[in-house]
Amino acid sequence: MKYDKITFECDVSVTIIVRIQKCDYLLVFNCQYLNVLEYMLSKIYLLGMNGQVQPSRERLGGFSNSTIGLFSGMITTDRVPNIQLTGTNNGLSMDDSNVVTEVDSKVKTKLLSMWNNVKYGWTIKVVKPNFSKESPVCLLGKIYRKKPEEFLEKASEADKTLDTGSEISLAMDAISFEDGIEEFKKDFTSRLWLTYRREFPILNGSTFTTDCGWGCMLRSGQMMLAQALVCHFLGREWRWQPDQPIKTEQQKLDEYNHRLIIKSFGDLPERTSPFSIHTLVSLGALWGKRAGDWYGPSSVAHLLSQAVENAVERHPAFNNLAVYVAQDCAVYLQDIENVCQTSDGKWKSLILFVPLRLGADKLNPVYTSCLTHLLTLDTCIGVIGGRPRHSLYFIGFQEDKLINLDPHYCQETVDVLKDNFSLTSFHCTSPRKMLISKMDPSCCVGFYFHNKMQFTNFMEIAPSYLVPEDEKIDYPMFLFCEGSGKDLHQKIEIAENIIPSTTSFTGNGTYDDDLDECEEFELVQ
Repeated sequence: MKYDKITFECDVSVTIIVRIQKCDYLLVFNCQYLNVLEYMLSKIYLLGMNGQVQPSRERLGGFSNSTIGLFSGMITTDRVPNIQLTGTNNGLSMDDSNVVTEVDSKVKTKLLSMWNNVKYGWTIKVVKPNFSKESPVCLLGKIYRKKPEEFLEKASEADKTLDTGSEISLAMDAISFEDGIEEFKKDFTSRLWLTYRREFPILNGSTFTTDCGWGCMLRSGQMMLAQALVCHFLGREWRWQPDQPIKTEQQKLDEYNHRLIIKSFGDLPERTSPFSIHTLVSLGALWGKRAGDWYGPSSVAHLLSQAVENAVERHPAFNNLAVYVAQDCAVYLQDIENVCQTSDGKWKSLILFVPLRLGADKLNPVYTSCLTHLLTLDTCIGVIGGRPRHSLYFIGFQEDKLINLDPHYCQETVDVLKDNFSLTSFHCTSPRKMLISKMDPSCCVGFYFHNKMQFTNFMEIAPSYLVPEDEKIDYPMFLFCEGSGKDLHQKIEIAENIIPSTTSFTGNGTYDDDLDECEEFELVQ
């Protein structure tokens, strides 16, 4: 008998034959941890018993004992390196066969999505990150500290009496003390979380209906751009409060803008969602990229830049935005003025992306303080990068760990064209942390400047943040340069044509920063 064969890569080999809705599946598990296998088996059982493949359940008459055999066979097997899918109709009529084919695709998608979530630690009980009560937590320019209980008690006592100047001062100190961890949680939850999605419209020129397994850097870039849009339309102080009723005009406007931003990243073609995965893949195709290819931080920065430029032309809501990608770690001021200044002398809000390479194979530790210092700026919208082969969006830090939003969680696509589509899956409630030392050296830092004054102030204070501390070598992360990058490149081309090269190269002299980057699955511990 033939079965649909789905292989889940891990270390302990177990093969299970499963029948779900008249289809037989040969599931090959290579698990390192038995609790992973136990979890997946429980989810498969629920998939069958609860009928999570809803669209065709009624047509198939639901599940029964005769159509579910979870452990009809169990044998050991060798590691199978890839996924091989072969179909079988099991003697069904043509109508039933079409229905089963539809269900078969959905079941496979559901199983593989569950497995991907297991691999990245989203569905197995893992150790949650602990936040020190003594050390401050930084999140995109906001500093949060735990309020000491003794301060609160003394402040309460002082508030009752307020007899002396010292007591008044103590009360004011406690009241003005930075917001605590609860405020940090509200801030973190308000950031937009864009993850893997499944069952969206087919991506241009491919058969992909999910970006699971390859689109994490694109999702990280989307999150950084989304933070810029939140600052632009809602402001950095905005907080998502789903339990609070919408009454005032300001609340209605914030709700509208909140949904507008999410719609712009919906998993739909470009005209509807200018920053969707479909849009970015289409733009990547112009540069030789295909759906399923890996993207590096620099490539994503340029894709986002082009997507914003297109959105400015086609969507009036974004016409006051400008975007600029630094060239070779240099921000050219003439180029900034060209993209920001309008014909009537006004200044557009600016999104600045600075791709960086902070080391060869590993992150150079001299730049760790520079990264954390940049995250303390209220104009910083985060860093996209991650650890090798695993993209993340960094938005803060505590001590020697970076706080991040992880796109490696596969969720069902949300129809953002509905009037009151659910917002829950676009916000994360579980902060994750990673040692700075594990960060990949290839990254991209983002900034948002609402007006020219903010950008001017940034140029004045940034140089002190960009040079490593206690280092003899004065080598900043990036520079501000007069003039235009285009003029400089033209001069270099002219000089190269005049001065003959004294060095000959053999072999392929080109290098793509994306070629050495790929994605592999791993279980987060």
